[in-house]
Amino acid sequence: MADYKTISAKDLKQKLDSDEEFLLVDVLSEASYESMHIPGAINVDVHQDDFMEKMKEKTDGDKEKEIVVYCASPQCQASPSAAQKLVDAGYENVSDFEGGLSGWKEAGYDLEGSRS
Repeated sequence: MADYKTISAKDLKQKLDSDEEFLLVDVLSEASYESMHIPGAINVDVHQDDFMEKMKEKTDGDKEKEIVVYCASPQCQASPSAAQKLVDAGYENVSDFEGGLSGWKEAGYDLEGSRS
């Protein structure tokens, strides 16, 4: 069984800057997303019952689409949980940005949202 990969802030920033085709997903609550998120990210709350349904919609059911998930910080378990759910559902190209919002900010990159 495939497992998910992890990605660093630097690699994620390069990916975003290169206009590569991938889905960046903030798996925290909508309120959290609205207050602060990585530019270019969409929000699908991993704690909602319809998480997998929404992810299927966002990927058009393409299990090979590259997906990067993140949450608040390295201590937060929302993105590892989301990554595992995706892998378990058959998605083949899943990465967890373990640093999350705090790691992104520490790396000196911009955030968007009402509190950024």
